Amino acid sequence: MSFQLVIAEKPSVARSIAAVIGATEKQTGYWQGGGYLVSWCIGHLVSFAEAGQYDEKYCKWRYEDLPILPQPWQFIVPDEKKQQFEIVRSLLNRPDVDSVTAATDAGREGELIFRFVYQMAGCTKPVKRLWISSMEDAAIREGFANLRPDSDYDALYQSALCRAKADWLVGINATRLFSVLYHKTLTVGRVQTPTLKMLVDRDAKILRFQKEKYYTVGIHSGSLKADSGRADAETANSLKEKCTGAVAVCTSVKREKKTEQPPKLYDLTTLQREANRLFGFTAKQTLDYAQQLYEKKLLTYPRTDSQYLTEDMGQTVQHLVSDLLRLLPIAQGLALTPDVGRVLNSKKVSDHHAIIPTSEFVKQGFTGLAESECKLMNLVCSKLLCAVAAPHEYETVTAVFSCAGNEFAAKGKTMLVPGWKEIDQRFRSTLKADGEEETETLNTLPELTEGQNFSVTTDISEHFTSPPKAYTEDTLLSAMERAGAEDMPENAERKGLGTPATRAAILEKLVQMGFVQRKGKQLVPTKDGINLAVVLPESLTSPALTAEWENRLTKIAKGNADPDEFMAEIEAQVRQLVKTYSCISADKQNLFQSERIIIGKCPRCSENVYEGKKNFYCGNRSCQFVMWKNDRFFEQRKKAFTPKIAAALLKNGKAKVKGLYSEKTGKTYDATVLLADTGGKYVNYRVERKE
Repeated sequence: MSFQLVIAEKPSVARSIAAVIGATEKQTGYWQGGGYLVSWCIGHLVSFAEAGQYDEKYCKWRYEDLPILPQPWQFIVPDEKKQQFEIVRSLLNRPDVDSVTAATDAGREGELIFRFVYQMAGCTKPVKRLWISSMEDAAIREGFANLRPDSDYDALYQSALCRAKADWLVGINATRLFSVLYHKTLTVGRVQTPTLKMLVDRDAKILRFQKEKYYTVGIHSGSLKADSGRADAETANSLKEKCTGAVAVCTSVKREKKTEQPPKLYDLTTLQREANRLFGFTAKQTLDYAQQLYEKKLLTYPRTDSQYLTEDMGQTVQHLVSDLLRLLPIAQGLALTPDVGRVLNSKKVSDHHAIIPTSEFVKQGFTGLAESECKLMNLVCSKLLCAVAAPHEYETVTAVFSCAGNEFAAKGKTMLVPGWKEIDQRFRSTLKADGEEETETLNTLPELTEGQNFSVTTDISEHFTSPPKAYTEDTLLSAMERAGAEDMPENAERKGLGTPATRAAILEKLVQMGFVQRKGKQLVPTKDGINLAVVLPESLTSPALTAEWENRLTKIAKGNADPDEFMAEIEAQVRQLVKTYSCISADKQNLFQSERIIIGKCPRCSENVYEGKKNFYCGNRSCQFVMWKNDRFFEQRKKAFTPKIAAALLKNGKAKVKGLYSEKTGKTYDATVLLADTGGKYVNYRVERKE
């Protein structure tokens, strides 16, 4: 009997696929049954080799060894993944396996994960590709009925390979180059560094901002209020005087009917932005929750950059909407005639369609979901209802008044057809204090006609100009998506920094490396982050250049650009970088040195004593004075040698210490510890007396 081997990206996905296709017998590292074997990777089973594997000299970071340009590229299986790799390799090479199905996630990265394993295992058997947007049983069955040759995805693999190699080359070389120059580990990345630069530029704008005061004059008559434009104090006072007791005449009333179209469905970025704004979720949290819901078969594939569905999904959406109207509390008593056609556009769907709930969710509802998952499902469901609802229609009124020869304006708004906004308002009213969403207030003006006269009172309001706002994950994701767009042709394949699937991880990495910190919802660069963005060349920090890379990678994925040409340019850029930055001035070399903390004065030479990682040391290099944090005196007494104790010893020659442990009695005691410095290599301590 021969088998078809199916390789998924994660164990949970393999389990779902195996259950649908009848591979129900559990083996070590795979499922078997119904003519199928179903195994899995654990993310990236095969990775690029570390630099040190190409040559031992690369184990040390030195300027003279740069640039590192692997030729040919080498691969490794990380130790913790070797066991699963061996299982997959033996399955790929089993004589009774006659064909292979790649069932890793349907996207650029999933293609790379499968191809690396297939190549590393030395397999040459024919491969078909499973390409699905939902983990529901019906979607898996349909996917297996429509498998495509994996060669159809060769261009996608080339794009993934170029992305991975470019990230390795820029990351390894630029990180080593600038770390060696500045004597501190400075992680540089193809997408993370331009993202950091955007944060630093915004921070500089906020710091440079100077608040300016301005005034407006208001005229009032009953419920009617109209305002002047901005003015300085003198002009405002003079205007108020002129208008006091004067008559205002309505010179024009302009009414405009306006229509606000329903929002589009979610792609990953818009979902992350809105979940950040409403719930304070980080981009990574939103992606994690969406991935969990996808694996539970309740949500479609989350790593998508499309906000539309394919045209063959009309019937599915129609059923989904009517089911959601029954299921969702916010939809009770809602009169909705869905216009499904508005969300269908096959031309605007590349790898995956927009994120929507599945029919499995309609069956199960919110039962058994964590609070965070419920919030996300509610968000996706209400967005689908909004997207197929009627447009929102309203009328704006702008009235202009003349008073003492000056113009004043009043604006009002009247709702005509609530449309999709009714669903949106219902949804927002369920959000407790999570978001800072303001509900829109309508300002209705009284009936006005041209030539109408009003006796008015006047007042002056003081205002201040507002600084630019610090980025939140919501606004930064939006900026990353649009980065470099103004420098690109209208028909560019992809604009922006990174992809919807990678942006969350980039933000997390910047925070983890200490270049960015979270302050509430705000993302703010640290001192090291600002310095790094300032010292790096434009080729590494420019959002426009990196966005151009993403555009090229998308073209490669569609077979419209040459991968070899792209890689040659990346290598040339790396060579140029190393050549340009061979040395830096002495004062710049200390830019990233952490500020040393002074603990006290040295008892031998009176210079400052600083705290190091492992000791308290004298700043005078020729002086040998040092107190070690792991000194046996303190370790025997089970007491941490803290900066506070060190400071007291330096200042007074003694320190009161609580909770010293006695090996004789097994009890703790309080005592005064003396600094007994003999001037030799080691410093001694002794207990003066018990308290």
